[in-house]
Amino acid sequence: MKTNFFKLSILALVVAFSSCSNDDSNHTVALETKTVSNLNAPQTGGQGQPVGGAFTKFSFSQNAVVTDDSWDIAFRGTTIIVNGGDEIGITDEPTRTGVGAVSIVSSTLANVTTFPAAATFAQDGATTYAIPTGSGNGWYSYDQATNIISPIAGKVFVVKTHDGKYAKFEILSYYKDAPATPDATSLSRWFTFKFVYQPNSTTTF
Repeated sequence: MKTNFFKLSILALVVAFSSCSNDDSNHTVALETKTVSNLNAPQTGGQGQPVGGAFTKFSFSQNAVVTDDSWDIAFRGTTIIVNGGDEIGITDEPTRTGVGAVSIVSSTLANVTTFPAAATFAQDGATTYAIPTGSGNGWYSYDQATNIISPIAGKVFVVKTHDGKYAKFEILSYYKDAPATPDATSLSRWFTFKFVYQPNSTTTF
């Protein structure tokens, strides 16, 4: 009898420990705001000449530039594309293999805590970009007097990634080393941005 009781006690402890371990594995991981500095987005042509050159492809889950199909967004000059939708028809455009889309929110990165409505997400298409191009309508404003490109404050981009997860990001600078006041000597096409990646199947950041 004592032996059976001992065996039952051990079994109960094993089950309890296993349950605790499973619970621990389901705990929500604290999300981290990360900064990407000096992501180079070169292009060829421009100023009346045909624009070309490979896009710099970025993965939020890997927090890295990638060369395969695991990219979520890609940069070339002032153009930003998403890994989802249809080809736009631009030169050297990477093939879209994912389900990516973007919703643009007027807020701050910290204040965007829930995912926008599904209807607000857009993909790239034959006539439009999910993140519009051009001064004022897209992510930046352009000062003709100084020839400086400045990210528009208060624009947060919530991205449905290539594999259906979510991230949010805001662009801080278009110039190398993110100078507070860029000038004619500042090197352009070097993005600095902050982002938060949500790896879990939730609807919040």
